[in-house]
Amino acid sequence: MNFPENLRYTKDHEWVSIDGTTATIGITDFAQRELGDIVYIDITSKGTELKAEAIFGSVEAVKTVSDLFLPVAGTIIETNPKLDANPELVNSDPYGDGWMVKMTVKDAADIDKLMNAEAYSASVA
Repeated sequence: MNFPENLRYTKDHEWVSIDGTTATIGITDFAQRELGDIVYIDITSKGTELKAEAIFGSVEAVKTVSDLFLPVAGTIIETNPKLDANPELVNSDPYGDGWMVKMTVKDAADIDKLMNAEAYSASVA
């Protein structure tokens, strides 16, 4: 499985990419494989300030629905418009076109609490 070194990871299988105070968030390669074919993404929290580990949406696969948890506290500023028509991008490109939200991070120190690629890989092994 693929766990890019430049990302941070959560125990709930979300990844985070940081650019200044903006974080891009999606689910990991491990998560999309566990879920199977993704058919719908429901994210209605744009413009909302949420705490770390709050539910910001859900992902529906053929066999299950799973909540999405925010890795760090902040405000969701953008959702991925490509996922409305092509939710399967999460399966085919979870770290690229399959990203889910962008947010403004409230406290950059929260990022340091997340796992690096090596720790995340060990947690799912």
